[in-house]
Amino acid sequence: MGIWEQTGSDVRLDWGAEGVAALGRECAVLVVVDVLSFGTTTDLVVGRGGRVLPVRWRDERGVARARAAGAVIAGEGEFTLRPSSVTEIPPGTLLALPSPNGATLCDAAAATGAQVLAGCLRNASAVAAKAAEAGGPIGLIAAGERWGVNIFGQGETSGPLRPCVEDQLGAGAIAAALAALGLSLSAEAALAARSVDVTAVTTCVSGRELIESGHGGDVALAAQSDVSDAAPVLNEGILA
Repeated sequence: MGIWEQTGSDVRLDWGAEGVAALGRECAVLVVVDVLSFGTTTDLVVGRGGRVLPVRWRDERGVARARAAGAVIAGEGEFTLRPSSVTEIPPGTLLALPSPNGATLCDAAAATGAQVLAGCLRNASAVAAKAAEAGGPIGLIAAGERWGVNIFGQGETSGPLRPCVEDQLGAGAIAAALAALGLSLSAEAALAARSVDVTAVTTCVSGRELIESGHGGDVALAAQSDVSDAAPVLNEGILA
């Protein structure tokens, strides 16, 4: 009883949708950590006074939802899921951000009734402080990736989970900040907190993939630690 929920600790950590389901049974707050790139892009948009509408798929359903909300759709113009595309986004912009990882988990986390935040390395301390204000327990959801998922697909399958170094690092940085505030960590959260090395963002598989594809600037933005005061909170389906 309570084993999967990591009962007994203020701060807990698990992975993907399965982790949301387990930790969402007890946690009052769930923090979705998708460093490359949903969480980082969201931080940059919110930090400039914008808002983010998480959209799971950039298909007819996602586009219709975005248009109904009056949102600019990432991928249709100058703004995309890439962090470097939003560094000059105008304040007040509502950006629909398709992501089968971060956006999908935000929806799943909201369905548990928990308060939902989006975190990354850039805003680790700010998100930790906001989460602590809300009370606990706090669940950190390292997003990971899903093998074989096409963002333009119809979403019939989510693919098997691939844990990612960068999301372990992001969740670990938030866990470490929460520990500094006096909160107790589960074994999973404590291990992540002890292993934070932001240089690994550029040398891990996900970082290398982006760098070799010509997106080194995005990786550099994602690897910045505690440079943002933004703490995006999901309210009525929008992160702000």
